[in-house]
Amino acid sequence: MATALDIAKRNPNAAPLAVSDAARAAGQTALSIEKTAEMNVAAGAAPGGASLVGLTRDQLKDSLAAIGVPERELKMRVAQIWNWIYFRGAKDFSEMSNVGKELRAKLSQAYTLARPQVVSEQVSKDGTRKWLIRMASTGPLDKGAEIECVYIPEVDRGTLCVSSQVGCTLTCSFCHTGTQRLVRNLTSAEIVAQLIVARDCIGDWPHATPPDGAFVPTDGGRFVSNIVFMGMGEPLYNTDNVVDAIGVLSDNEGLGLSRRRITVSTSGVVPQMERLGSEANTMLAISLHAVRDELRDVLVPINRKYDIKQLLDACRAYPGLSNARRITFEYVMLKGVNDSDADARELVRLLKGIPAKINLIPFNPWPGSKYECSDWERIERFSEIVYRAGYASPVRTPRGRDILAACGQLKSETEKLRARARMMAEQGIGAEGVYAVGNGE
Repeated sequence: MATALDIAKRNPNAAPLAVSDAARAAGQTALSIEKTAEMNVAAGAAPGGASLVGLTRDQLKDSLAAIGVPERELKMRVAQIWNWIYFRGAKDFSEMSNVGKELRAKLSQAYTLARPQVVSEQVSKDGTRKWLIRMASTGPLDKGAEIECVYIPEVDRGTLCVSSQVGCTLTCSFCHTGTQRLVRNLTSAEIVAQLIVARDCIGDWPHATPPDGAFVPTDGGRFVSNIVFMGMGEPLYNTDNVVDAIGVLSDNEGLGLSRRRITVSTSGVVPQMERLGSEANTMLAISLHAVRDELRDVLVPINRKYDIKQLLDACRAYPGLSNARRITFEYVMLKGVNDSDADARELVRLLKGIPAKINLIPFNPWPGSKYECSDWERIERFSEIVYRAGYASPVRTPRGRDILAACGQLKSETEKLRARARMMAEQGIGAEGVYAVGNGE
């Protein structure tokens, strides 16, 4: 028997969608679940090959061995260069004062400390910064993959939202990034490099200072204190590189971020969740967004491979799960789609026994989206039901909406954005504090 799901009946801007029970059972519907990458890069490889920035300790060791550093010196030299790259933020080998001249010369001839290129920067009126970053070319026909990375400052913390793929494997219907093609996975070095770029841009190194007018935390801590894998891409379709990157991000002799301040968000790649917990030991966030399979099949189509029961069973088995290490369930509020009192009560029932926090996310509109954000009164009512059941249910304050930097809005449609920013600059328009950096080519 067919189960019809007609979002248009509740939202006049939506197109009708339907999923049949038979098609769901066969894993085949009119909506695709996943995309195929246009190109592949080996896990851990560094496209362009020359820069040491972002490498793991083992990769750095191999790079030094390749230029003739003796085996007996490798551990010491790795420690020295690691400190310069990841603790001090060195941009040139000449800064490495405790490294001998001969080795510095060899390093300069073979490698660089180049970062990915910041093609453009946009600054929201709320202080959020979004960078369009171009990675090194992978070959003569590749100008360099472009991804977006967002910095969200608050008084007592600074959160960096990083991307794990160029585009996204998945096709979530409410997400702007999900409408983009999947180009390839990012390497671990490219993931780490996003933090390096952010720290360069906001002055988050020893003896550095933030740019004039920048909004950064004022509590005396690091400007980037938290990392969330909630940018472009599905992290658990790139698990090898994500796990390696987390190892670099959390290394106490370098970037030094606590694994409890690193959160990986997944739409529900169930087979990789246990590995993430056991190898990366990070916090987990689940993009849930619906409490019924027939609705989640449409909003988050990977649900047709791993349904809600399978997903929540994997959550209950997540390594390290406790009241001190709760799972965050992300729930985007879509008007007339998933925001009823019945939905809230069913959400509470589904999560029974799972140490959890429920993040309610006002839907962030993007050009062409067929959904609307729930009314504020409806969000408050939903939150109240969840809260009374004993779950923390904060409503995420939208940040960076004016520069399409909010949750679900990231997409590498950069030509229009750069052209718009140049036009504003030329006309002296400071709308929402948006401005471009670099030549935009």
